[in-house]
Amino acid sequence: MSVIREALDKAPQNRFTAAACLFVVLSLVLLVCAGGASPTNPLYAWGGLNRLLFLQINGFHAPFWDALMLAMTALGDHGNFLHYLAIALLVSIWRPSWLPRRNVLVFFVGYGITALIAIQLKHWLDFPRPLLALGQNLVHVVGRPELHHSFPSGHATFAALLAASLSYQAAYPLRWLLWIYALLVCLSRPALGAHFPADVLGGALIAYLTVYSLRWLHKRML
Repeated sequence: MSVIREALDKAPQNRFTAAACLFVVLSLVLLVCAGGASPTNPLYAWGGLNRLLFLQINGFHAPFWDALMLAMTALGDHGNFLHYLAIALLVSIWRPSWLPRRNVLVFFVGYGITALIAIQLKHWLDFPRPLLALGQNLVHVVGRPELHHSFPSGHATFAALLAASLSYQAAYPLRWLLWIYALLVCLSRPALGAHFPADVLGGALIAYLTVYSLRWLHKRML
């Protein structure tokens, strides 16, 4: 009875998650099929809200803030994958109650899947970066200027993957640390002038969908 009750308690949450994942998949399909692979597509432009949010986030600058955003972008680079994987593996061995070992496996497999998806979408859609789309008079770029392959944000994809895969059933301080990390990395991309909010949201949803799918497959295999 307790098992049935637990399943019923989790059913609304599972249905919501499944519906959210289905929405992401359908949105990506419609982005290409319904409105065309263009940054003016309503699913990407959000009726101008995507541009407006970018200008609001990118419009705030201060020495400390810019330094923090640069640091978070550096920490959110997928080139750090092996470092984070090694740290996660060591923590899962040393303190498995803090970080379940299966989370490390999800992170490892999810990295390969999300990297492939993100790279293919970047080159397939080839959306312009804010600097190319809006011009240097409206965009304040901090760091290296980039012009192409805006959607999805690779940094947001990687940071969201790290948080979503490793935070599941982890110790609460670690969960908070991971999600704050992911939030700051995602925020850093429009703050530095590198991505629109839609790029960041798309990358984060790709990562979450991948992690959810891997966990679903793992449960089905048990």
